Amino acid sequence: MLDVRDFHLRHLQFSRSDALPEVRDRACRAGDATDPGPRDSAHRLARALSLDLVVARTPLAPLVDEPRASSTQISQILYGHCAAVLARDGKWLRVRGGDDYEGWIHQGYVEPCDNLSGADWGWNSESDMSLGCSIRDERGVTLDLPLGALIGPAHRISGRSLDLAHRRETFPQDAEAVVASAMGLFQGTYYQWGGISPWGTDCSGLVQSAFALHGVRLPRDAWQQALAGEEVEGGLDAIKSADLLFFSDRDDGRITHVALATGSSTIVHAALGRGGYSLERLDAADEYSRELAGRFRFARRVIG
Repeated sequence: MLDVRDFHLRHLQFSRSDALPEVRDRACRAGDATDPGPRDSAHRLARALSLDLVVARTPLAPLVDEPRASSTQISQILYGHCAAVLARDGKWLRVRGGDDYEGWIHQGYVEPCDNLSGADWGWNSESDMSLGCSIRDERGVTLDLPLGALIGPAHRISGRSLDLAHRRETFPQDAEAVVASAMGLFQGTYYQWGGISPWGTDCSGLVQSAFALHGVRLPRDAWQQALAGEEVEGGLDAIKSADLLFFSDRDDGRITHVALATGSSTIVHAALGRGGYSLERLDAADEYSRELAGRFRFARRVIG
């Protein structure tokens, strides 16, 4: 007999090491997902399968590939965001975040949601979203929080935050607005593998986070994002603002990099070769731009 919980845990997952066929269908639907809570699927999974739910208690909780401290960071969970617990290995938890991405997290970074006075954390809660603020948490500890962290309205002590009820007004689902967010909120960010915030991000983390602000859900990794939306016909000449441009430096053509178009030949992206955030032209004469343009494979449109 098929165990329903086991089916979900084996077949509905995103991680940097997995390439399951089911990812394609989920990624293709992702670009059309414009629900108010683009990262609240952890709640739905936990409720459907009676899984424990945990919430990040540190500004950035690292998600790693294996249950050990020296393992590579593959993503992050921001303060106030939840994850469903799939398995345990000592003090390590195998979790799936609200973007369906899986990895291991040490229990020191999270706490059970039932320890939070029944608060319904997540994008659908009565929370504020950090735009770069400081809070005093339940332990009396002052924390600086990055863009996208979720907080209780009474917790902020300085900086800026946004009532989620007004998110659509501040971050409309508009191509130019997505580009403006990526350029304005991530400028100066350094490159960090597995990062998803202006405190450090990788290429797909910048893209995913910028779109998430505007209520558009995308998968975590570049190769997964390459399955979302619709392919843009006509190459670079047909590119519009907020289109996703995909690149590969591998012989098999597997996507290894993603950038956000700001115009027909200009992009914003987080690149190791640039040290992080970079705004540039693909038709520029410098060596880096020429090499990047040579690695271009295709573009996809998820909004606009």
